[in-house]
Amino acid sequence: MATIEECRAALGKLSDNMQGADGDVGAAAALDRSVSCHITDLDITFAGRMTGGRIDVDDTHPGPPREKAQIRLAMAGDDLVALVGGELNFATAWGTGRVKLEASLLDLFRLRKLL
Repeated sequence: MATIEECRAALGKLSDNMQGADGDVGAAAALDRSVSCHITDLDITFAGRMTGGRIDVDDTHPGPPREKAQIRLAMAGDDLVALVGGELNFATAWGTGRVKLEASLLDLFRLRKLL
């Protein structure tokens, strides 16, 4: 099972990858939205903001998200690490329910370029 530190590092790597993206992916990463990522097996939530092509984590707290972010992710820590490491395909993980993504319909269309 991934640790809180490994999950935080994976989110940092995802943020770095997003910031370096070009074209359609870069445009999708440039959204300005509140974000939460609930790590279900650790029952911890990383909350922050996607802005300027990065994800800035402002808060980490136990339990599910306290506020409804505009973009909401939920998954096990190992799945987060595997997704960011390229060992798990997002579409497969989402289709099988291992990863949950909630956002507005417009944001989902934009985010599909990232994922």
